[in-house]
Amino acid sequence: MDLTHPFSLEGLCAHMAEQRGRPIRLHPLPREAAESGVCGLWVGTDSVDYVFYEAHTTPLHREHIVLHELGHILFGHHSLEGEEDDGRAPVILGRTNYTTRQEQEAEMLASMIRTRTSGTGRPRPGTAPRGALARLESAMGYERGHRDGS
Repeated sequence: MDLTHPFSLEGLCAHMAEQRGRPIRLHPLPREAAESGVCGLWVGTDSVDYVFYEAHTTPLHREHIVLHELGHILFGHHSLEGEEDDGRAPVILGRTNYTTRQEQEAEMLASMIRTRTSGTGRPRPGTAPRGALARLESAMGYERGHRDGS
């Protein structure tokens, strides 16, 4: 997968759409779906993939939700595990938990993309480091190169 630098969710969607031969459309979840506990949803048809995300959360979380749903597309998940897919109905996968193999795969891919793309580029002097480890170190009060070994 070609991840551009700097990372662009729109660019990733455009690249995937080109590869798949159909557009990917991003939309906020309808209120009723969000209230039911779903925070992301992929509806795949023969002509377009619709990815819905929880709109009332942080931008980073919204991006992660979309990446998770894109993970389902990339892995070729076609139905909820345990349900038959006869190929005639649209693919509908909703994100509510991570107990199935498909959910775990999609979540792992979303996390890997975020980790890979969040560390791109070097921070300017005086700005916070951008990598996952650097963010954790910063949250714990460490500065790069100044660990006390404890």
